[in-house]
Amino acid sequence: FLADEFTHEYPLCSELMSDFRRPWVLYIAALFHDIAKGRGGDHSHLGAIDAARFCTDHCIDAVDSELIVWLIEQHLLMSTVAQKQDIGDPDVIGAFAATVKDERHLAALYLFTVADIRGTSPKVWNSWKGQLLEQLFRGTCRSLLAGGEVPVRQGLIEERQQEALRLLRYFALPDAVHERLWKQLDTVYFLRHSAEEIAWHTRALHYRPMVEQAVVKARLNPQGEGLEVMIYAPDQPDLFARLVGFFSRAGYTIVDAKIHTTRHGYALDSFMLLKVGELGSDRAMISFIEHELEERLSHPGPPEAPGSGRISRQVKHFPIQPLVTIEPDEKGLHYVLSVSAADRPGLLYTIAMTLAAHGANLHTAKISTLGERIEDTFLISGGDLGMTARRIKLETELLERLKL
Repeated sequence: FLADEFTHEYPLCSELMSDFRRPWVLYIAALFHDIAKGRGGDHSHLGAIDAARFCTDHCIDAVDSELIVWLIEQHLLMSTVAQKQDIGDPDVIGAFAATVKDERHLAALYLFTVADIRGTSPKVWNSWKGQLLEQLFRGTCRSLLAGGEVPVRQGLIEERQQEALRLLRYFALPDAVHERLWKQLDTVYFLRHSAEEIAWHTRALHYRPMVEQAVVKARLNPQGEGLEVMIYAPDQPDLFARLVGFFSRAGYTIVDAKIHTTRHGYALDSFMLLKVGELGSDRAMISFIEHELEERLSHPGPPEAPGSGRISRQVKHFPIQPLVTIEPDEKGLHYVLSVSAADRPGLLYTIAMTLAAHGANLHTAKISTLGERIEDTFLISGGDLGMTARRIKLETELLERLKL
């Protein structure tokens, strides 16, 4: 981050690093952060103990010692929050800010997290992860500057709505153009989507909130690589599974999904996609996705399974034991499904079909690929998940289907 030739690639990291006092504390933390792997137990905690002893032996002052030990103890926190939690939720930002406490700890953890992910493997990092981490960093900065106060939800929603309306004025649309569509959207929608996304959806849908045919819009990701796709259609069974199968066959992997049902029973879903392999430019694929997906959704049928691909040699010879957990979220309204398994073609489709078979409703999906392993997080409801026996049955079936 200090090399001038990489400033264009890591502008925020370069800026933070140049202003960071005593950067050697980051180097010491980097040396110790994974030193305890393989010993058994929590390697973050064990590594922090080793680092604390090192700081004492080398007479490092208390302030710097605390930061070094804290970084090692919490070095996975920012990545976990950014990739597995809803960082559009002010309560999530508030809880993260309470753990970080001040701007120096936040800057150190952000720099450490980016360096750790980038240094692990070229396969692990992508622009979407960078986007999530920067969004979490900036949101936490605002919270800390406000004294750590959690923004009031209604105030945050009104702020996003006003910004979306400001963006819509650039397209010479009437002031009341949004009203018919927004009447059908609840607070959850406005919390999960940025003002720019809300404006994009409104431009595409304001004149057809009751359309009978599916509406599909795709565009280049305005903040990085890949495509952003919006689907608006009367809700239908197995919709998520059908979309997963289509995107996989089109050569894309889903890295983020926001699933929403309007008050009048329409699905308004958003996906962030990254290309797999070299199947043509993203720009050239926009028209294909819009036309082909509209056709398929306008003629409902059973989900089409993605094409079977090859399992990597590493996964074949060093299989990863799948892990599945279903736990209530902090508010007790939904359940968090966490899945860790060996990455392979059709994996997300298998999960989607299993959820559909159990009648579970999907609200958000966070897809994270770590080399040959995936760690996916889903916010789900329905399907009698309030009954322990039902949750155990779903966990067991997912584990069985995820085995190689």
